[in-house]
Amino acid sequence: MTTPNRYEEQAPLTEDQLAELKSILDKRRSKIVSEEEEQIEAAKGDETILRMSDEVDLASAEYDQAFEFRMRDREKHLLKKVEHALERIDEGTYGECESCGNYIGYKRLSARPEATLCIECKEEQERVEKHFKKKRQQETQFPFK
Repeated sequence: MTTPNRYEEQAPLTEDQLAELKSILDKRRSKIVSEEEEQIEAAKGDETILRMSDEVDLASAEYDQAFEFRMRDREKHLLKKVEHALERIDEGTYGECESCGNYIGYKRLSARPEATLCIECKEEQERVEKHFKKKRQQETQFPFK
């Protein structure tokens, strides 16, 4: 009987690996929080400039502000993932796939320490999402059948 091909090693993380990944997650969290604080301070200074601007400057500033809000939203989402990973470290469940329960390999966690799915489950999730995206696109192309 042959074992199925696995992308990752199926071994739990060592204490050293866990400490290294926790350090990476802590640094990421600190960086995101400090960047957020810097952006808030910068936004306070921009308010006075907008009062004296013409329409073109105002439109440009609004576009930049909308872009910053989208980026902040992404950063906020990443921060939630990082904090969830740190909680999982404290609970002792970090490094286990939330879908199948197998271990997530050290290589994957080194590249993406906030990962909650092993490569196989993540690929399956992406296949399902791709299928639904194609289905939605087909439905929107031909609404009148």
